Amino acid sequence: MNAIISASELVDELAGANPPVLLDVRWQLSTAKAAGAAPFDGRAEYEAGHLPGAVYVDLDRELASAPGAGGRHPLPDVAEFGAAMRRAGVSPGRPVVVYDGGQGWAAARAWWLLRWTGHPDVRVLDGGLTAWEGPLSTDVPTPAEGDFVPEPGAAGLLDADEAAALARSGVLFDARAGERYRGEVEPIDRVGGHIPGAVSAPTTANVAPDGRFLPAEELRARFKGLGATEDGAVGVYCGSGVSGAHEVLALAVAGIPAALYVGSWSEWSSDPERPVAVGPDPQ
Repeated sequence: MNAIISASELVDELAGANPPVLLDVRWQLSTAKAAGAAPFDGRAEYEAGHLPGAVYVDLDRELASAPGAGGRHPLPDVAEFGAAMRRAGVSPGRPVVVYDGGQGWAAARAWWLLRWTGHPDVRVLDGGLTAWEGPLSTDVPTPAEGDFVPEPGAAGLLDADEAAALARSGVLFDARAGERYRGEVEPIDRVGGHIPGAVSAPTTANVAPDGRFLPAEELRARFKGLGATEDGAVGVYCGSGVSGAHEVLALAVAGIPAALYVGSWSEWSSDPERPVAVGPDPQ
């Protein structure tokens, strides 16, 4: 099953016998609050215009629990996540398509959570809202309650110790910008740098200028050039488990399974006892 869907394919599926549930997960990583500016308001963006029938999902409140020792976007409470998905109309018997404003990070977080908790058919709209050429709606739907019950999988999730071990035994990708990986700048977390042994692989290099993913063969060549294989263990982390989910999605498009360290650098760097590497060398 493909992990992504084009806008034209979505148009066809919405007209079919079993149209997908649409989830709008508009969100942006923002340091505006620290500068005194108003933070990005995903719900306001949604209410100003969204795909007809789409339901808004709040990343900070429904796809994560409160920031703390587990990082800025820890895993949500599974029961609360399931309730939120059911309110949005999600059922295991209907496909789900998730989109955001175009960056793809937030949509990928929802995609990853639904896949990890057992939904059999969930995809991300490639290019997000900016790729959609159809009409938008300001109507806020009230979907029929879904019956999706999340059942977290044993695979696909890493904790801090597992991520550290994977950086030695397999491949652990750091999806953040290269300057954060190298420790040259760190605008958010306690300290800059990376998990020793992790390989720099900024998620921004997985997409074209229009925000759509590069072709699968190009992604496969990129990741294999960085050491990943279909048969080897591969993991990803980022700042707080959002852009890292986008890299896991890119790896899925390339046909390479990967696990996500959800706590990511925001969790790792909060503990001064954990080692930190700086510079371009993984070690």
